[in-house]
Amino acid sequence: MNVLWIINGILLTILLAMGINELYLRIMAKRSAKTITEEEFKEGMRKAQIIDVREKDSFDAGHILGARSMPYTTIKTTLNSIRKDQPVYIYDQKKSLSIRTANQLRKNGYKDLYILKGGYEGWTGKTKKKNA
Repeated sequence: MNVLWIINGILLTILLAMGINELYLRIMAKRSAKTITEEEFKEGMRKAQIIDVREKDSFDAGHILGARSMPYTTIKTTLNSIRKDQPVYIYDQKKSLSIRTANQLRKNGYKDLYILKGGYEGWTGKTKKKNA
């Protein structure tokens, strides 16, 4: 009986931590960038800088046509190559790295930030794969 209480307590703690993390990401997303649909992304992408924050191997396996690879792990060192006077469209596989990237950019003075709802996983538009 005691073991079940311990296991239930651990499971409840894990679920609570996951919920808090999700809430934190949602709050950070609202503060840092506007989440846009694929249609809105397609409409504005010609006037924007499209940043793929997944790792290089994921980018090479397939990415949105016109995107630049800037893995989240290197964003602090590559910030200077992103212009502040143009919109920045950010995406990753789903959304969490995009939110963290947008937050980092916002802290460094970027204002016009957009995150692709559903990320690359939900993208149905044109893509490009690096030839092996």
